[in-house]
Amino acid sequence: MMPSSVVTNTFKQLALGAVCACLISCATSPTGRSQFILISPDAAIIESETAYLDTVRQLDEEGKLVSDPLTVARVARITGQLVSKAVTDYPESADWKWSVAIVDDTDTVNAWCMAGGRMAVYTGLFDQLELTDDEFAQIMGHEISHALANHTAERMSRAMATSLGVAMIGATSDNSGVAVAGAAAVATVALTLPNSREAENEADIMGMILATKAGFDPEAAVTLWQKMGDLNDDRPAEFLSTHPAPENRQAALNAMIPSMLKINPDRKKPPIHPVEIVRES
Repeated sequence: MMPSSVVTNTFKQLALGAVCACLISCATSPTGRSQFILISPDAAIIESETAYLDTVRQLDEEGKLVSDPLTVARVARITGQLVSKAVTDYPESADWKWSVAIVDDTDTVNAWCMAGGRMAVYTGLFDQLELTDDEFAQIMGHEISHALANHTAERMSRAMATSLGVAMIGATSDNSGVAVAGAAAVATVALTLPNSREAENEADIMGMILATKAGFDPEAAVTLWQKMGDLNDDRPAEFLSTHPAPENRQAALNAMIPSMLKINPDRKKPPIHPVEIVRES
């Protein structure tokens, strides 16, 4: 966060430099898509770890971390098999602090994975969707792919660019209070923004490949979204507020199945990579 004592002229220089950086900052995703990146993946991992630890600390204080042995074993096994293929295909992720918090919240149908392999799974996924292992693997393959493709850094960059726009307005008008307010919001906004439609489609492709390589049924991606589409207004899925419409996603995923079936026809599963389950303190 920028301190309030920053003088306007200094802020003008910083904002101008940052805007110039915006004009030249780009990267390429694993699928070849051009990405707008203002913050390095390593920096995104650091920021994500801080946000994650704060989140799980609060969950722990509220008594919402699940420790049921059967649920823990299931989540650790499936995520561990997915991570095993992730670190094989993306060696830079081998040093990530892969972990997952299982959140006792039957009303929330959601899961996510931050930069650096920090994950969360909500029990509403299992209670409301009655997931098979293959369907759960498709969800987590998708979420892990967001992290592998540096989508967290993309979201943070979007938030940063928005804040810089506010900063430039403040600097131009000599209103440093406006500029500081915009900068202060970046860290909070960045980690709560939805992924772009392009990022969601990319995670669909990468996630299905990852789950298939890990020995899970690619057709489960279609049945998963059929279940998502069947959720009614009384049981809203967090996924549905940020992801493409279920019927559109089903059609796109279904078209991928023939090529997916050639990847791992024997459904061979890899060794389980260690994934820390976040426990109650």
